[in-house]
Amino acid sequence: MKKTISFIVPVYFEEAVISRFILEMREALAKIEINYEFVFVDDGSTDKTCEIIKEEAKSDVKIKLIELSYNHGKQSAVTAGINYAVGDYLLYMDPDLQDPPEEIHRFITEIEKGFDLVFGVRREKKDNFINRHFSKLFWGVLRKFTGLQLPKNLAVMRIFNRKFANKFIEYKEQNRFIEGVFMHIGMKQSVLEINQRERYAGQSKFNFRKKMELAFNAIFDFSELPLKLAVRLGLIFILIGIITLLTIIGLKLFLVDFQSGWPSIIGALIIATGIQLFFIGIAALYIGKVYKEAKGRPLFSVKETTNIQ
Repeated sequence: MKKTISFIVPVYFEEAVISRFILEMREALAKIEINYEFVFVDDGSTDKTCEIIKEEAKSDVKIKLIELSYNHGKQSAVTAGINYAVGDYLLYMDPDLQDPPEEIHRFITEIEKGFDLVFGVRREKKDNFINRHFSKLFWGVLRKFTGLQLPKNLAVMRIFNRKFANKFIEYKEQNRFIEGVFMHIGMKQSVLEINQRERYAGQSKFNFRKKMELAFNAIFDFSELPLKLAVRLGLIFILIGIITLLTIIGLKLFLVDFQSGWPSIIGALIIATGIQLFFIGIAALYIGKVYKEAKGRPLFSVKETTNIQ
Protein backbone atom coordinates (compact mmCIF):
# COMPACT_ATOMS: atom_id res chain seq x y z
CA MET A 1 0.00 0.00 0.00
CA LYS A 2 1.35 3.40 -0.99
CA LYS A 3 2.03 5.82 1.81
CA THR A 4 0.59 9.32 1.82
CA ILE A 5 2.62 12.49 2.17
CA SER A 6 1.06 15.76 3.37
CA PHE A 7 2.67 19.00 2.25
CA ILE A 8 2.25 21.63 4.96
CA VAL A 9 2.41 25.02 3.22
CA PRO A 10 1.71 28.22 5.20
CA VAL A 11 0.79 31.10 2.88
CA TYR A 12 0.54 34.84 3.44
CA PHE A 13 0.11 37.25 0.50
CA GLU A 14 1.46 34.72 -2.02
CA GLU A 15 -0.71 35.43 -5.08
CA ALA A 16 2.37 35.99 -7.23
CA VAL A 17 3.87 32.55 -6.57
CA ILE A 18 1.12 30.13 -5.57
CA SER A 19 0.06 29.00 -9.08
CA ARG A 20 3.67 28.36 -10.09
CA PHE A 21 4.26 26.47 -6.83
CA ILE A 22 1.33 24.12 -7.46
CA LEU A 23 2.44 23.55 -11.06
CA GLU A 24 6.03 22.67 -10.16
CA MET A 25 4.90 20.47 -7.26
CA ARG A 26 2.61 18.48 -9.53
CA GLU A 27 5.41 18.02 -12.07
CA ALA A 28 7.82 16.79 -9.39
CA LEU A 29 5.27 14.48 -7.75
CA ALA A 30 4.31 12.88 -11.08
CA LYS A 31 7.73 11.19 -10.98
CA ILE A 32 7.22 9.73 -7.48
CA GLU A 33 4.98 6.76 -6.65
CA ILE A 34 3.29 8.13 -3.55
CA ASN A 35 -0.12 9.50 -2.61
CA TYR A 36 -0.14 13.10 -1.51
CA GLU A 37 -2.20 16.06 -0.36
CA PHE A 38 -1.50 19.78 -0.15
CA VAL A 39 -2.48 21.40 3.14
CA PHE A 40 -2.34 25.13 2.56
CA VAL A 41 -2.82 27.32 5.62
CA ASP A 42 -3.67 30.94 4.88
CA ASP A 43 -2.57 33.22 7.70
CA GLY A 44 -4.92 36.13 7.07
CA SER A 45 -4.08 37.14 3.48
CA THR A 46 -6.28 39.82 1.90
CA ASP A 47 -4.99 39.44 -1.66
CA LYS A 48 -6.03 36.71 -4.15
CA THR A 49 -4.04 33.90 -2.51
CA CYS A 50 -7.11 32.07 -1.23
CA GLU A 51 -9.06 32.62 -4.44
CA ILE A 52 -6.32 31.00 -6.50
CA ILE A 53 -6.03 28.01 -4.17
CA LYS A 54 -9.82 27.53 -4.05
CA GLU A 55 -10.02 27.60 -7.85
CA GLU A 56 -7.36 24.87 -8.03
CA ALA A 57 -9.18 22.91 -5.31
CA LYS A 58 -12.41 22.76 -7.33
CA SER A 59 -10.88 20.22 -9.70
CA ASP A 60 -8.40 18.60 -7.31
CA VAL A 61 -9.52 17.24 -3.93
CA LYS A 62 -5.86 16.77 -3.00
CA ILE A 63 -5.62 20.53 -2.56
CA LYS A 64 -6.89 21.52 0.87
CA LEU A 65 -7.09 24.97 2.37
CA ILE A 66 -7.40 26.14 5.96
CA GLU A 67 -8.18 29.85 6.30
CA LEU A 68 -7.29 31.30 9.68
CA SER A 69 -9.55 34.05 11.02
CA TYR A 70 -6.72 36.58 11.20
CA ASN A 71 -2.94 36.75 11.11
CA HIS A 72 -1.74 34.40 13.86
CA GLY A 73 1.89 34.21 12.78
CA LYS A 74 3.74 31.50 10.90
CA GLN A 75 4.29 29.33 13.97
CA SER A 76 0.54 28.94 14.54
CA ALA A 77 -0.13 28.47 10.82
CA VAL A 78 2.31 25.55 10.65
CA THR A 79 0.74 24.08 13.79
CA ALA A 80 -2.72 24.27 12.17
CA GLY A 81 -1.45 22.48 9.07
CA ILE A 82 0.08 19.66 11.09
CA ASN A 83 -3.16 19.26 13.05
CA TYR A 84 -5.23 18.87 9.88
CA ALA A 85 -2.81 16.74 7.84
CA VAL A 86 -3.55 13.02 7.49
CA GLY A 87 -0.38 11.77 5.77
CA ASP A 88 2.03 9.08 6.91
CA TYR A 89 4.75 11.63 6.19
CA LEU A 90 4.46 15.40 6.54
CA LEU A 91 6.74 17.74 4.60
CA TYR A 92 6.79 21.38 5.66
CA MET A 93 7.87 23.93 3.05
CA ASP A 94 7.29 27.51 1.90
CA PRO A 95 5.61 28.32 -1.44
CA ASP A 96 8.36 30.66 -2.65
CA LEU A 97 10.17 27.79 -4.45
CA GLN A 98 13.52 28.62 -2.88
CA ASP A 99 13.59 25.05 -1.57
CA PRO A 100 12.94 23.25 -4.88
CA PRO A 101 10.28 20.52 -5.35
CA GLU A 102 12.92 18.43 -7.13
CA GLU A 103 14.39 17.61 -3.71
CA ILE A 104 11.20 15.91 -2.42
CA HIS A 105 12.18 12.42 -3.56
CA ARG A 106 15.48 12.73 -1.66
CA PHE A 107 13.64 13.62 1.55
CA ILE A 108 11.38 10.59 1.15
CA THR A 109 14.36 8.32 0.50
CA GLU A 110 16.15 9.67 3.58
CA ILE A 111 13.25 9.34 6.03
CA GLU A 112 12.53 5.81 4.83
CA LYS A 113 15.93 4.85 6.21
CA GLY A 114 14.27 4.85 9.61
CA PHE A 115 14.44 8.48 10.73
CA ASP A 116 11.57 10.34 12.36
CA LEU A 117 12.67 13.81 11.23
CA VAL A 118 14.89 14.99 8.39
CA PHE A 119 15.98 18.65 8.33
CA GLY A 120 16.97 20.28 5.07
CA VAL A 121 20.18 22.33 5.18
CA ARG A 122 21.20 24.67 2.37
CA ARG A 123 24.46 24.25 0.50
CA GLU A 124 24.35 27.96 -0.26
CA LYS A 125 21.73 30.55 0.64
CA LYS A 126 20.45 32.23 -2.53
CA ASP A 127 19.60 35.70 -1.29
CA ASN A 128 20.95 39.23 -1.28
CA PHE A 129 23.94 40.21 0.85
CA ILE A 130 21.92 41.87 3.63
CA ASN A 131 19.41 39.00 4.03
CA ARG A 132 22.21 36.42 4.09
CA HIS A 133 23.95 38.22 6.95
CA PHE A 134 20.69 38.88 8.78
CA SER A 135 19.93 35.15 8.62
CA LYS A 136 23.43 34.32 9.86
CA LEU A 137 22.96 36.73 12.78
CA PHE A 138 19.49 35.30 13.51
CA TRP A 139 20.60 31.66 13.72
CA GLY A 140 23.80 32.62 15.54
CA VAL A 141 21.82 34.40 18.25
CA LEU A 142 19.53 31.40 18.61
CA ARG A 143 22.31 28.85 18.94
CA LYS A 144 24.25 31.06 21.36
CA PHE A 145 21.46 31.96 23.74
CA THR A 146 19.04 29.00 23.63
CA GLY A 147 21.50 26.12 23.71
CA LEU A 148 19.50 24.40 20.94
CA GLN A 149 21.77 22.38 18.66
CA LEU A 150 20.13 23.60 15.48
CA PRO A 151 21.78 22.51 12.21
CA LYS A 152 23.70 25.27 10.44
CA ASN A 153 22.23 26.72 7.23
CA LEU A 154 18.82 25.33 8.20
CA ALA A 155 16.24 25.41 5.41
CA VAL A 156 12.47 25.60 5.83
CA MET A 157 12.02 22.30 3.98
CA ARG A 158 11.88 19.28 6.29
CA ILE A 159 10.02 15.97 6.53
CA PHE A 160 8.78 13.98 9.52
CA ASN A 161 6.65 10.90 10.07
CA ARG A 162 3.24 10.47 11.68
CA LYS A 163 4.73 9.41 15.02
CA PHE A 164 6.71 12.63 15.19
CA ALA A 165 3.67 14.70 14.12
CA ASN A 166 1.52 13.16 16.86
CA LYS A 167 4.18 14.01 19.42
CA PHE A 168 4.33 17.59 18.09
CA ILE A 169 0.55 17.99 18.48
CA GLU A 170 0.92 17.22 22.20
CA TYR A 171 2.88 20.46 22.64
CA LYS A 172 0.26 23.05 23.53
CA GLU A 173 2.35 26.07 24.50
CA GLN A 174 1.19 29.46 23.23
CA ASN A 175 4.73 30.79 22.83
CA ARG A 176 5.81 28.62 19.93
CA PHE A 177 9.17 28.35 18.24
CA ILE A 178 8.75 25.48 15.78
CA GLU A 179 12.44 24.61 15.45
CA GLY A 180 12.79 24.58 19.24
CA VAL A 181 9.82 22.25 19.64
CA PHE A 182 11.22 19.96 16.95
CA MET A 183 14.58 19.79 18.73
CA HIS A 184 12.88 19.24 22.10
CA ILE A 185 10.89 16.29 20.73
CA GLY A 186 14.16 14.73 19.66
CA MET A 187 13.62 11.19 18.33
CA LYS A 188 15.75 9.96 15.41
CA GLN A 189 16.93 12.89 13.30
CA SER A 190 18.98 13.40 10.17
CA VAL A 191 19.98 16.32 7.94
CA LEU A 192 19.90 16.45 4.16
CA GLU A 193 21.95 18.94 2.18
CA ILE A 194 19.87 20.54 -0.56
CA ASN A 195 20.27 23.14 -3.27
CA GLN A 196 18.42 26.43 -3.07
CA ARG A 197 17.00 28.64 -5.80
CA GLU A 198 16.17 32.31 -5.99
CA ARG A 199 12.70 33.23 -4.77
CA TYR A 200 10.31 32.86 -7.74
CA ALA A 201 8.43 36.15 -7.19
CA GLY A 202 7.41 38.60 -4.51
CA GLN A 203 9.27 39.43 -1.34
CA SER A 204 9.77 37.52 1.88
CA LYS A 205 7.44 38.63 4.70
CA PHE A 206 9.93 37.29 7.24
CA ASN A 207 12.02 40.47 7.53
CA PHE A 208 14.83 41.27 9.96
CA ARG A 209 12.48 42.70 12.59
CA LYS A 210 10.34 39.55 12.58
CA LYS A 211 13.42 37.34 12.64
CA MET A 212 14.84 39.07 15.70
CA GLU A 213 11.43 39.10 17.39
CA LEU A 214 11.24 35.35 16.83
CA ALA A 215 14.81 34.97 18.09
CA PHE A 216 14.04 36.77 21.35
CA ASN A 217 10.82 34.78 21.78
CA ALA A 218 12.83 31.59 21.30
CA ILE A 219 15.38 32.73 23.89
CA PHE A 220 12.69 33.45 26.47
CA ASP A 221 10.83 30.21 25.63
CA PHE A 222 13.79 27.84 25.72
CA SER A 223 16.30 29.46 28.03
CA GLU A 224 16.59 31.00 31.51
CA LEU A 225 19.76 32.79 30.41
CA PRO A 226 18.31 36.35 30.61
CA LEU A 227 17.31 35.76 34.25
CA LYS A 228 20.72 34.32 35.06
CA LEU A 229 22.44 37.25 33.36
CA ALA A 230 20.29 39.67 35.37
CA VAL A 231 21.42 38.04 38.61
CA ARG A 232 25.07 38.09 37.54
CA LEU A 233 24.90 41.72 36.44
CA GLY A 234 23.20 42.62 39.70
CA LEU A 235 26.02 41.03 41.69
CA ILE A 236 28.63 42.79 39.51
CA PHE A 237 27.02 46.19 40.10
CA ILE A 238 26.77 45.54 43.83
CA LEU A 239 30.49 44.70 43.86
CA ILE A 240 31.31 47.82 41.84
CA GLY A 241 29.21 49.90 44.23
CA ILE A 242 30.99 48.52 47.30
CA ILE A 243 34.42 49.11 45.75
CA THR A 244 33.43 52.66 44.75
CA LEU A 245 32.13 53.42 48.23
CA LEU A 246 35.28 52.11 49.92
CA THR A 247 37.42 54.11 47.47
CA ILE A 248 35.57 57.34 48.25
CA ILE A 249 35.85 56.75 52.00
CA GLY A 250 39.56 56.02 51.64
CA LEU A 251 40.17 59.16 49.63
CA LYS A 252 38.19 61.26 52.08
CA LEU A 253 39.98 59.95 55.15
CA PHE A 254 43.57 59.68 53.99
CA LEU A 255 44.30 61.52 50.75
CA VAL A 256 42.01 64.25 49.50
CA ASP A 257 39.75 66.70 51.27
CA PHE A 258 36.83 67.25 48.86
CA GLN A 259 33.16 68.12 49.00
CA SER A 260 30.88 65.42 47.57
CA GLY A 261 28.52 66.95 44.98
CA TRP A 262 24.85 66.28 44.43
CA PRO A 263 25.22 65.74 40.64
CA SER A 264 27.19 62.53 41.22
CA ILE A 265 24.50 61.34 43.62
CA ILE A 266 21.70 62.09 41.13
CA GLY A 267 23.68 60.37 38.35
CA ALA A 268 24.18 57.28 40.49
CA LEU A 269 20.47 57.18 41.33
CA ILE A 270 19.48 57.44 37.66
CA ILE A 271 21.85 54.63 36.69
CA ALA A 272 20.66 52.45 39.57
CA THR A 273 17.01 53.07 38.64
CA GLY A 274 17.70 52.19 35.01
CA ILE A 275 19.38 48.94 36.02
CA GLN A 276 16.47 48.02 38.28
CA LEU A 277 13.92 48.73 35.56
CA PHE A 278 15.94 46.63 33.12
CA PHE A 279 15.92 43.64 35.47
CA ILE A 280 12.24 44.15 36.28
CA GLY A 281 11.54 44.24 32.53
CA ILE A 282 13.21 40.86 32.00
CA ALA A 283 11.18 39.34 34.84
CA ALA A 284 8.02 40.97 33.42
CA LEU A 285 8.59 39.33 30.02
CA TYR A 286 8.72 35.91 31.63
CA ILE A 287 5.65 36.69 33.76
CA GLY A 288 3.79 37.87 30.64
CA LYS A 289 4.55 34.59 28.89
CA VAL A 290 3.38 32.62 31.93
CA TYR A 291 0.16 34.68 31.91
CA LYS A 292 -0.35 33.93 28.21
CA GLU A 293 0.12 30.21 28.82
CA ALA A 294 -2.20 30.26 31.87
CA LYS A 295 -5.12 31.59 29.80
CA GLY A 296 -5.00 28.42 27.69
CA ARG A 297 -6.53 29.94 24.57
CA PRO A 298 -6.68 27.89 21.33
CA LEU A 299 -3.51 28.07 19.24
CA PHE A 300 -5.41 29.18 16.14
CA SER A 301 -8.90 30.14 14.97
CA VAL A 302 -10.19 28.73 11.68
CA LYS A 303 -12.54 30.84 9.55
CA GLU A 304 -13.16 28.39 6.72
CA THR A 305 -11.82 25.17 5.23
CA THR A 306 -11.82 23.75 1.69
CA ASN A 307 -11.73 19.99 0.90
CA ILE A 308 -11.28 19.23 4.61
CA GLN A 309 -13.54 16.50 5.98
